[in-house]
Amino acid sequence: MRVLLQQPPSGNEAPRYVQLSLVPDLLGGWELLRESGQTGGRIQLRRELFLQHDEAIHAFEKARDGQIKKGFQVMFTAGQPAP
Repeated sequence: MRVLLQQPPSGNEAPRYVQLSLVPDLLGGWELLRESGQTGGRIQLRRELFLQHDEAIHAFEKARDGQIKKGFQVMFTAGQPAP
């Protein structure tokens, strides 16, 4: 699963973005990747590991909803939760 969120640009600054990705790891767990930064600038990458798929989905949705409350808009989505 992947979602790209972007904040509308303010003034002369490039827009800020957040990309959330949920991917399976090699040991049967799940990894939530959070990439954030300013378009064309430095980025920050954080990752969280989860053993259960349901916990990972809940964290993904919570992170997505938190960014939407901060004013970010969904620009792109891909994938769907695996059963």
